[in-house]
Amino acid sequence: MTQIVLIRHGQTPWSAAGRHTSYTDMELDPDGQEQARALAARLAGRRFAAILSSPRARALRTAELAGLAVTEVTDDLAEWNYGEYEGITTAQIHEHRPGWSLWTDGCPGGESPDQVGARLDRVLKHATGLLADGDVALVAHGHALRVAGARWIGLPPGEGGRLRLDTATLSALGFEHGTPVLDTWNAPG
Repeated sequence: MTQIVLIRHGQTPWSAAGRHTSYTDMELDPDGQEQARALAARLAGRRFAAILSSPRARALRTAELAGLAVTEVTDDLAEWNYGEYEGITTAQIHEHRPGWSLWTDGCPGGESPDQVGARLDRVLKHATGLLADGDVALVAHGHALRVAGARWIGLPPGEGGRLRLDTATLSALGFEHGTPVLDTWNAPG
């Protein structure tokens, strides 16, 4: 039974501080580098037919430190575009916009939940087509991968808000009797 394995990148200075990070190309901090190296042990012996990655340095470096050779880089795996909210925290947004939720409201100057969902639907369709040759890994970001998890099980993109995903974790999308299921979610590296 093949799986799509979701790998969230290791910690960065902004992820540690809860700052929204999409197009800002952050490097892993020392803890994030250690987290990524720890993933290598969890992935040891696992063979992938394909390894797709976000183009952001934090995702590519996580793959490298985890011992994975990326076979394809795609903008469709980039993090949710936070637009005007890039680099600030949810608490800071709530000071000016109480009740705001990424999962329902999206971001001014950035993406809506449906736009992110459309990107991740394309990734999942592509990855599913590769499963005939074996497991597929997706190395990317917290909010984008949460949307992927929701879309995999037929939920709207905004329901990704119910799927917590920590840095440097592994999740697996699979099938039970032909139905897409979450095999594993938010497992530490």
